Amino acid sequence: MLKKLFTFLIVLIFGFQFNMLACTIIVVGKKATADGSNIISHTDTGPDSRIFVVSAQTFKPGDKAAVYWGIQDANRAIDDDGIILGYIPQVENTYKYFQSAYSHVNEYQLGIGESTTAQRDELVCTRENGEQIMTIEQAQIFALQRYKNAHEAVRFIGDLMMEYGFLPSSGDGSETLVIADTEEIWVFEVFGVGPGWKAGSGKPGAIWAAQRLPEDEATIIPNWSIIKQIDKKDKENFMVSDNYMQEAIDRGWYDPGSGMPFIWQEAYSPLPVEYATSRFWLFHQTFAPNYREWPDRFMDETNYYKGISPYFQIVEPLSIYPFSVKPEKKMSVRDIIAFQRSTFEGTIYDMTAGPEWLVPDGKGGYVKSPLATPFPSSDLRKLLKLTYRRPVARHRGHYGMVLQLRDWLPDAIGGVYWVYLDNPYFSPYVPIYAGNLSVAESYKTYDPNKYDEKSARWAIDFVDNLANLSFQDIADDVREVRAPFEDTIFNDQKSIEDKALQLYKEDPKAAQAFLTKYSNGLMDDVTEMFLNLRNRIITDYTNNHE
Repeated sequence: MLKKLFTFLIVLIFGFQFNMLACTIIVVGKKATADGSNIISHTDTGPDSRIFVVSAQTFKPGDKAAVYWGIQDANRAIDDDGIILGYIPQVENTYKYFQSAYSHVNEYQLGIGESTTAQRDELVCTRENGEQIMTIEQAQIFALQRYKNAHEAVRFIGDLMMEYGFLPSSGDGSETLVIADTEEIWVFEVFGVGPGWKAGSGKPGAIWAAQRLPEDEATIIPNWSIIKQIDKKDKENFMVSDNYMQEAIDRGWYDPGSGMPFIWQEAYSPLPVEYATSRFWLFHQTFAPNYREWPDRFMDETNYYKGISPYFQIVEPLSIYPFSVKPEKKMSVRDIIAFQRSTFEGTIYDMTAGPEWLVPDGKGGYVKSPLATPFPSSDLRKLLKLTYRRPVARHRGHYGMVLQLRDWLPDAIGGVYWVYLDNPYFSPYVPIYAGNLSVAESYKTYDPNKYDEKSARWAIDFVDNLANLSFQDIADDVREVRAPFEDTIFNDQKSIEDKALQLYKEDPKAAQAFLTKYSNGLMDDVTEMFLNLRNRIITDYTNNHE
């Protein structure tokens, strides 16, 4: 009985809220990365953090593949993808891939990242107002099962959306994917066609466009469309649905007789909002600070009210942010990890930088309270009258990743899937290789309604929530343990991969087993690390101390 009560209290206190505005994608072409790999990434929030391997399978001619609703539902068993909405033709052979709420990579280094985006109200379609059945997470799974090549996967997902109808599953938003292999990276954007769509009507079930990322450039997708002008004739760099412009013309959103260019981003997205423009700004200010004069959003330490002055803030047009930009320095996996952990430190969006957190220092001045947190709860925001600023890192997260795709190594070793759970601000990143045969039980175990010490997600989330006892101090405690753990992983990466490559030349299965054991051991280390941190924090920050 006491155990059940404890579990109930944990879930009640640490409750979750799904937020479609939480996915940030950073993408870097191989000529802009420090090691020559293509890099894509994804942060996300929501209930399900479980990651598991789905093996390659063989099917009979005429078999059908089910289209599911509920892939992201953490309340279902790990092998239960939900309600069947329909079927598509199955293929004879499928590839192994790693399934999660949004599946990211297969055994051949085809990678996909996702960000829910904003669309005009008129384009919103639901299960109730139409016959669309194809969610973005289901399309990702189908593509990873069937394709090795990013260009072909883009066209395939576009065709799925047109034939079966795009169905939003994260609120009522549109979707953006980055689809990559070791050679190319594509940005794929899809919008709905509004209520009333009928299967078999002959009318397109979506509007989509895709643009290739230049190899020497990088970009961000912060829950917002980034494709602007489209050159349909440039088939090396663009792919589009037949109705990519016509829908805007028919709805009065674009007049081809106006003499103005057709801007995809403006045609189908609503007016921009700050949860997106703040991240557009941070990315460009961080990686291309001299590209142009960006708005000044750095905090002035002599004026703690700068960040909350409504007359200071510049409201810039989205047109100042290019589709992609050349970073001024080559970008690494760790650069992207640092960005994913950002809480807008030192800027007007920093939730810990306001005057509300200042306390007397006993010397006639003021210092920041150790309680200052970049993740204040809604109740705390009301109490302190804090204006909410959405950081890149999210305390209501479930998982995310940075994916390296490398053409100079066998696929089993070349694809490195760096994964965090819960909140990237606290969680370590661990590598899962494309050839790995399994994922540790601790990373497959998670029930949002029941606390479980065998779950890495729960272990990290416990510490994340305990940090509210003294956020500034506890964040330092976490970094003190996490930093050497991650440093060792990155310092050892080459030697681990060299050993795996040597094994691979003799026996590919032995190399896969070696990397699987290595990765799963790290995942178990993370779970133990955060259980120990939990115990340390409870002991060090008990209110029994003076």
